[in-house]
Amino acid sequence: MSNRRKKAYSDQRSVSDQETLLPVPDDEERHEKSDLRGDWGNIAILFFLYLLQGIPIGLASAIPMLLQNRGASYKQQAEFSFAHWPFSLKLLWAPIVDSLFWRRFGRRKSWLIPTQYLIGIFMLILSLHVDRWLGAETNGSTGVPDHILHIPLLTGIFFMLNFLAATQDIAVDGWALTMLKRCNVGHASTCNSVGQTAGYFLGYVAFMALESAEFCNSYLRSVPADEGLVNLSGYLWFWGFVFLATTTLVALFKREAAPSLERGHEEHLELDIKQTYRLLVDIIRMKPILLLVAILLTAKAGFAACDAVTSLKLIDAGVPKDKLALLVVPLVPLQIILPLAISKYTAGARPMEVYLKAIPYRIVLTIVAAGIVWITPAIVRDHHVPYYYYLLLLTNYGLYQIALYSMFVAVMAFFARISDPAVGGTYMTLLNTLSNLGGNWPTTVVLWLVDYLTWRRCSVDGSNDCTDSAQKTECTEAGGNCGIIVDGYYIEIFVCLLYGLVWYRWGCRKIRYLQELPLKAWRVARRAPRVHSS
Repeated sequence: MSNRRKKAYSDQRSVSDQETLLPVPDDEERHEKSDLRGDWGNIAILFFLYLLQGIPIGLASAIPMLLQNRGASYKQQAEFSFAHWPFSLKLLWAPIVDSLFWRRFGRRKSWLIPTQYLIGIFMLILSLHVDRWLGAETNGSTGVPDHILHIPLLTGIFFMLNFLAATQDIAVDGWALTMLKRCNVGHASTCNSVGQTAGYFLGYVAFMALESAEFCNSYLRSVPADEGLVNLSGYLWFWGFVFLATTTLVALFKREAAPSLERGHEEHLELDIKQTYRLLVDIIRMKPILLLVAILLTAKAGFAACDAVTSLKLIDAGVPKDKLALLVVPLVPLQIILPLAISKYTAGARPMEVYLKAIPYRIVLTIVAAGIVWITPAIVRDHHVPYYYYLLLLTNYGLYQIALYSMFVAVMAFFARISDPAVGGTYMTLLNTLSNLGGNWPTTVVLWLVDYLTWRRCSVDGSNDCTDSAQKTECTEAGGNCGIIVDGYYIEIFVCLLYGLVWYRWGCRKIRYLQELPLKAWRVARRAPRVHSS
C-alpha cells in the first residue's frame, strides 16, 4: 500500500504547540468482522481502478518481446528495462501525493483524475508513433520496414506511463482507506492483487495472443491471415479511449467522502511533506533497517540472469513469443491459491524461515531453466515446438513460481510483522519499495552485460568477431553469419549461481538475527506535528 495518513494516539489529546517525541504504542490489533453491505459498489470501483493500473504495466512487459523479435540487442533491452523502475521509486514522491490536494475536489481525486487522463493521452499519442519507434513502419519509397529501433523514446514514454500508473497506485491505495468502511479495508488488498493481475493479463498476455498471426489463425479465425487481430498501435488507441471515458465517469459520478466515525474510520494526524520525509529518514537510520536494506537490495541478484534473460533467449532460439506469454494462463489459479496456501506457514513469529527454505529450490530451478535454454535449439526447428517441450517449460515455470511466491509471501508477512503500526503506511511503502528496487537493478545490469560477455565470430572470416553492427553487416555481405562462440547468458548464470550460494550462507545468519529481534527494536521515535490548543 502507498503512503497513508498516520493514526493519532489516544494519549495525545493534550499536546503543546512544541514538537514532542511520541511514545511507542503497544502492539494492539482490533479485529472487526467484515460487513460488505453498502460497499459492493466501492469494491467494484476499486477493482476497476486497479485493473486500469495493470494495463500500462502489462504493455510495458510486452515491449521486450516485440523488441527481441525485431533484433534488439541486450544492451537495448537493458536500456528499456528502466521503464519498469517507477514502481520501485514511488516512495520518492508518495509524500507529495499524500499531502498536496484540492480539498473541494477530493484528496485522492485531485491526483487520480489528472493522472488517468494523462495515461489515456499518452496512450493515444503513443499509438500514432509506436510502429515507427519499433522499426515496424514501412519506408514509403521502398515498402520495406525501416527496422530502426528508437529505444530512448520508447523507454521515456513507457517510463512516464509507469510513473503515472505508480502515482495512480498511491492515490487509489489512499482512497481505499476512506472509500471502504473500516471493517472492509482488508478487501482493498484483494482488489489490488486481483485487479492489477487482471490488468496485467489484458495488457500483456491478451495483447501478445491477439497480436500473433499464428495464434489467431489457429484459434480465432476460419480464414488465415498474415497478421493478428490487433497491433500495438490499435491496442493502445483502444485503451487510451477507455482511460479517458472511465476517468470522466469517475470524476463526474463518484464523490470522495471524508473519513467518518459512522463508517468506522479513525481520527488521523495530517503530516505535511517535510514531516513525512523526516519520518522516512528516521526509519532508514535505524540499525536493524540498515541491515534489512542491505538484504533487500542484494537478495534477488542471484536469480537476475534467469529472471531477466531466459525468456529472451528462448525467443532467440525460435520459441514463439505469444506461446511464452500464454504459459502464464494455466498458472493463474496457482498464483491465486499459492499466497493463501503459503500464508499459514508465514503467520507465526518466524515467517522468514519459509523465505530461506525457498532459496535453494529457486537456485536449482534456475540451473534447470538454463539447461532448457541449452537444449532448445536441438528441439525447436523452423519455429515448430513439440507439445512435450511446452510441458517441460510449464513444469519448470510452475515450480519456479512456487519458490518465488513463497519468498514473496514470507517477506510481505515479515514486513507486516515488523512495521510500526503507528506509521504502518510509510513503513510498509518504504520496505516494499526497497524490495522492488532490489529486483530491478540486477535485471538492468545483467541485460546490459549479456552482449559484452558474449563472444561471436564470423563463419567465413575468422578475424571478424562481430563486435559492432558494421562488422556484422560485413560478415553478412560476405555470405556468412555471426555465430556465438561463448554465450554471455551462461556466464551470467554461473556467476549468479556462485553469488547466490555465497549470499545464502551470509543471508541465513543475518535474516535469522533480524527475525529474533523484539518488535520494539523496529519502532522509531516519531515527532508529532505541531498542534495548537484552542
